[in-house]
Amino acid sequence: MFAPPPEIPTRVFARLPDDFRRDGQATEWAKVQMHGAKLHSFLEGPSFDRAGHLYVVDIPYGRIFRISSDGAFTLVAEYDGEPNGLKIHRDGRIYIADHKRGIMALDPADGVVAPVIDRPRLQRFKGTNDLFFAANGDLYFTDQGQTGLQDPTGRVYRARAEGRLDCLLEGVPSPNGLVTNSDETILYLAVTRANAVWRVPLLADGTTTKVGVFIQLSGGLAGPDGMALDEAGNLAVCHAGLGTVWLFSPHGEPLARIRSCAGALTTNLAYGGPDRRTLYITESDSGSILAADMAVPGRAMYGES
Repeated sequence: MFAPPPEIPTRVFARLPDDFRRDGQATEWAKVQMHGAKLHSFLEGPSFDRAGHLYVVDIPYGRIFRISSDGAFTLVAEYDGEPNGLKIHRDGRIYIADHKRGIMALDPADGVVAPVIDRPRLQRFKGTNDLFFAANGDLYFTDQGQTGLQDPTGRVYRARAEGRLDCLLEGVPSPNGLVTNSDETILYLAVTRANAVWRVPLLADGTTTKVGVFIQLSGGLAGPDGMALDEAGNLAVCHAGLGTVWLFSPHGEPLARIRSCAGALTTNLAYGGPDRRTLYITESDSGSILAADMAVPGRAMYGES
């Protein structure tokens, strides 16, 4: 066993303004995902554009927000969907993993959201969850739906930059956040209901083999969710339900615990700031964005390069 890692404090960077909170409203997403709770919001999917604006989604109400460097919220889009993950393409379009509608794209200039991949081979997804762009433009995304240990049928897809769609993995109990290692030979995959992060080798021929457990977590009321990599190859993992982000070395050694100063639903994260040394974390219970100062800069995302 490892000794408890040192802790890194967080602070509230921004809070969803009261004018945008929808207390008392029921949604189909919350009825299933949150046992009928009437949510003011559920922020997820943080991602920075090249101008340094932070985008987040609000799953139950189909909203996309942009947050300025001083923490001010702007509503960019509102549509009939359940946006869960968000990443920004090099061309400026905002790609969304929508639980209800598949992979969507938002044009930030006009707020129009349109489908990109919604019915492969005329079949709907179970419920897409999170996504990640590789350096060559390939898009990796998870299809989680309501899968878990009772129904281990979640999938991981790769949409090639030229358009081909590959199913990389089947039989996953709740695939969630995902990110590659520094040289993009390994895909790290958060498997929420198994409380684990899997290690998925990416072979030169486009296939994968010998998938294994990279990190086995314990505790919490959910499991690993969003993930991000820093320039040293360290992996930051949101542990939803534990109010924690864990930082692991490339060998899976615990380096730090980043503890929420707000609620326990630490769902997703992104490195940002002028030097990418600040880790921004969505805490979905309070509708807050937390910030933590990190020693190592985050790796630049595809849309930021």
